[in-house]
Amino acid sequence: MRKVYLYARFQRFWHWMQALIIFLLLVTGLEVHGLFQLLGYETAFHVHNALAWGLVTFIVLAFFWYITTGDFRQYLTEGNILDKIFMQIHYYMIGIFKNEPHPFKKNEISRLNPLQRITYLMLTLVGLPLQILFGFAYFYFNELVALGMNPDWIEPIAVIHTLLAYMLIGFVIMHVYMTTTGHTLTSNIKAMVTGWEEVDE
Repeated sequence: MRKVYLYARFQRFWHWMQALIIFLLLVTGLEVHGLFQLLGYETAFHVHNALAWGLVTFIVLAFFWYITTGDFRQYLTEGNILDKIFMQIHYYMIGIFKNEPHPFKKNEISRLNPLQRITYLMLTLVGLPLQILFGFAYFYFNELVALGMNPDWIEPIAVIHTLLAYMLIGFVIMHVYMTTTGHTLTSNIKAMVTGWEEVDE
């Protein structure tokens, strides 16, 4: 084992701020839908919308950081990506329970395995943008109708926004579980706090 610095300060800040904002968005969004009462409908509604703008701001900052630092290369995979993804899925479903070695090793250049790369890329480039787009369409619905949008679209916009939220909840649950698959139950979480992680030689 050797200790390497895998996560820069901005990456850790972005990760935890994104986690906090998404968690609060889910809580306030579910309250707006009437699943429980915590802040009250009106407060939850305004907090939810303010958090949405905060998430947009952080996404823009993250894109700027990844492009200017070149760290976007973490998401590029050489070779047959499908074969590598299936190797990773096999490890998580079978290999990890048989104490098999991890098929891909973390290092300073490549800290994400192929399954993480495609999952995070799809979340960042597809999932979150769609959620934000439908959320803002829902929020500015009256203005969009005044500009000529069909008022009957309100229901599908609301349903899609809610469906994406539940898919995001599923991702969060899976993500939290996956943090326990490191060398110890908490090693991955510690790495995202300190930036340092012990990896195989």
